[in-house]
Amino acid sequence: MTTRNEKTNEGKREESDAAKAATSNGPSSDEFWGPDLYPERRGAKVERSWFNLLIGASGRESVDKARCEANVYKCIKNSPIVKLMLAALKSSGCEVDMRRHISCEVCNPIVSGGYDSEFNQVVICQNTVSSASIIQGVLLHELIHMFDFCRNKLDVKNIDHIACTEIRAANLAHCSFISSLIQGHSSFFNIKASHQNCVKNKAKLSIMNVHKVSDEVASAAIERVFTKCYNDLEPIGRRLRRNSEDMPRAYAEAFLYGYEA
Repeated sequence: MTTRNEKTNEGKREESDAAKAATSNGPSSDEFWGPDLYPERRGAKVERSWFNLLIGASGRESVDKARCEANVYKCIKNSPIVKLMLAALKSSGCEVDMRRHISCEVCNPIVSGGYDSEFNQVVICQNTVSSASIIQGVLLHELIHMFDFCRNKLDVKNIDHIACTEIRAANLAHCSFISSLIQGHSSFFNIKASHQNCVKNKAKLSIMNVHKVSDEVASAAIERVFTKCYNDLEPIGRRLRRNSEDMPRAYAEAFLYGYEA
């Protein structure tokens, strides 16, 4: 599960359907994390050239890490949508400790974050994201994956499970109409279909980026589970519109569904 770099308590909402997308059609490889995208996760070293050191393009890892961690802390304290996700995870038995479950690291420049299900950690790419607003989006995306793994015990070798959680993350965290319009995935004609196309495209890119499958395999998995997973809005309860009050409203309603910090 990755974010591509682009500048059962009574009263809860209906339980997430992410694990109910069934058939196992994924590749047989045990490797689903993509070590080339997050090289230091499994003990590899990031290659740094002398030229990049001379021009200041590398060698700032400690500064970038401190800035990233400060922005993560700011989001955890101030962002209503991040606080909602943390409350939902806590109420589901998966409380998040920033020091244990969120890690700022150097990544491949094509990604801005990821969720490592083996270590149950969200990765924020300190070298590709810098502002708190962008980190908020990365956190939301990856915490949706963490929520799906917590509540539904997803199988990382089942590509339909992976497709479902990527659909949910794109639907809830990325494809607002304005952002998808800017990126060329939407138009003012047939807005519903345009939004669905944005979600499918985002999910497909994420699957292909990490799991090394073809466009056809990723697209087929998305189509098999799309309707069920697209309509699963747990735990946010709505698709977020840019420059709206959707985030604070969703957080304000959280206690009604048992999501309390």
